[in-house]
Amino acid sequence: MRDNSKIQEQLLAWYAQHRRVMPWRALKGKTPDPYHVWLSEIMLQQTTVVTVGPYFVKFISKWPTVKALAKAKLDDVLTAWAGLGYYARARNLHKCAQIITAEHNAKFPASQEALMELPGIGPYTAAAISSIAFNQPAVAVDGNVERVVSRFFAIEEPLPASKETLRTHAAKLADGNAHPGDFTQAFMELGATVCTPRKPKCGQCPWQKSCMAHHQGIAEDLPRKTAKAKNPVRYGKVFWIQKNSEEFLIEKRTGKGLYEGLYQLPTTDWIQDNTEIGTHRYDKQLSFKPLDVEVRHTFTHFDLVLEIWSARPGKNFKPHKGRFVSAAEIGTYALPSLMQKVLKLCLRQKQPGLRSKTA
Repeated sequence: MRDNSKIQEQLLAWYAQHRRVMPWRALKGKTPDPYHVWLSEIMLQQTTVVTVGPYFVKFISKWPTVKALAKAKLDDVLTAWAGLGYYARARNLHKCAQIITAEHNAKFPASQEALMELPGIGPYTAAAISSIAFNQPAVAVDGNVERVVSRFFAIEEPLPASKETLRTHAAKLADGNAHPGDFTQAFMELGATVCTPRKPKCGQCPWQKSCMAHHQGIAEDLPRKTAKAKNPVRYGKVFWIQKNSEEFLIEKRTGKGLYEGLYQLPTTDWIQDNTEIGTHRYDKQLSFKPLDVEVRHTFTHFDLVLEIWSARPGKNFKPHKGRFVSAAEIGTYALPSLMQKVLKLCLRQKQPGLRSKTA
């Protein structure tokens, strides 16, 4: 029978020696700040540590406490978030900060159950906050932990079908350990730095002698994954309406859903049939010409191809909504990465003056 306490001691000893320094991670011997733990865990969803670092530092400098974040304007939060993607996270972040401030006296609850009642916090994030910030016996199973567990127990059932099995086995490995916060972070750290997807560093692993996949020579083959269906493709047009050499039109995206509350260049709906891309309200006012360039962007559930069309408005042109801004000030608006791609391409183009139908 496997000695769980010895395995836990091995991992914790390895972590004490090899833990990375991160801006949100409490220094050794220091008590974690629940605000830092929560903010980093929300940012790290679907995003790499390298990408998150500068964003975390920027947020903490702007809003050093959860109370400060709660008082911030949503537009400012979205602007600071721009580039991280999955913008519902930013909206939930702001809403969650307001609820914690108003209903919990600016104190994060310690239990998983109470944390999961807050916006944007699911089972994994609740377990991570509960264990790391409050040293509660919770098991946070992310992709790194799934990979370690699948190899440790040589689980060949492919993901996502094996998720529940992996959670059960992860809980067994963590059960009864005296340092839940460190164990949770060590588990993730092992997967991120040693038990990597490609070419795992088995010689550096504290669990090498106990790892079934290593003994069977199949570590790099696990975890197995069910082949993902190819993303459908959607198509649309985006419009570069340039008033002069400096200013162009942007507008705030309204309604619920993708990019809600963010700024964009005017665009048509995104549809699956590229032969039926609709017109735009400005088609009757402006003479658009296509730029010899298109933008391709991948979302979680679909790929997008956008044609770029350009026009110069005349003196009588009045935008339906939005405002003209310069490239120098665009950084003060929450512009998603897709629109940042479009903007870079448009700013590179040297288009001749295009005449407006209302000129």
